[in-house]
Amino acid sequence: MVPALPFPEPDLPLFLLLATVLVAGVARGMSGFGTGMIVAPVAGALYGPKTALVIIVIMDSLPVIPLTLPAMRHARWREVVPVLVGLALLLPAGVAILRIGDPLMLRWVICVAILACATGLWRGVRYRGPRNATVSLTVGGIAGTLSGIASIPGPPVIMYWLASPLSHAIVRANLLVLFFLAEVLSIGNLWIAGLFERPAVMLGLAATPVYFLGLLGGWRLFGLASEEAYRRTTLMLILLAALLALPAADPLFAILGRATA
Repeated sequence: MVPALPFPEPDLPLFLLLATVLVAGVARGMSGFGTGMIVAPVAGALYGPKTALVIIVIMDSLPVIPLTLPAMRHARWREVVPVLVGLALLLPAGVAILRIGDPLMLRWVICVAILACATGLWRGVRYRGPRNATVSLTVGGIAGTLSGIASIPGPPVIMYWLASPLSHAIVRANLLVLFFLAEVLSIGNLWIAGLFERPAVMLGLAATPVYFLGLLGGWRLFGLASEEAYRRTTLMLILLAALLALPAADPLFAILGRATA
């Protein structure tokens, strides 16, 4: 008889993780992006960067299928495929950096990278250079490295596609499809790297239904406001998550933990 897997202990870190996951789900359902950039810094602060990546990959796989399947009909595959190829080529490099990197240093790198990317998106930074297969492969490669380190492939691709003549609806569909396929690739790479350890997997499974509820809520909210409103809301949530998850803010978590003990 196979022993039952232990469910994560219902403590403060788990509560903070699930609350963050719910918010990330709403943001993803509304705007098509934001999951990794919201969850990665907080989960990394609570459980470490390696566990954070496993959590995101598990919870962001099956629940997004209902969103992704309709998006596949609207996505521009000639835009998606070269970015996906570049992502697939360099995703293993990001996973290798995650495996050998110092956890504290990785947290700093992840949070600072997310803050920089979110600030650039907020200020309307866009790619203004040529648009061809080589550039798309390069953008995908950068996204793949970030995906392997922290499951945050979004910023370079968002900056690249938002500067294109594509409509917001098509960009959203492209992002949904790309991120889903990136998660599928991540599962294989993490499995090969041996990062699917039991505690991390159980945290990912515990977060999955909460994330799904958030996705449904965000999906229902989509269309009730402007695309710009969704984007600004998601970026504010990303900035807040990255700021709270900086290693410099660890004393705040410690104080909160003692207060609720």
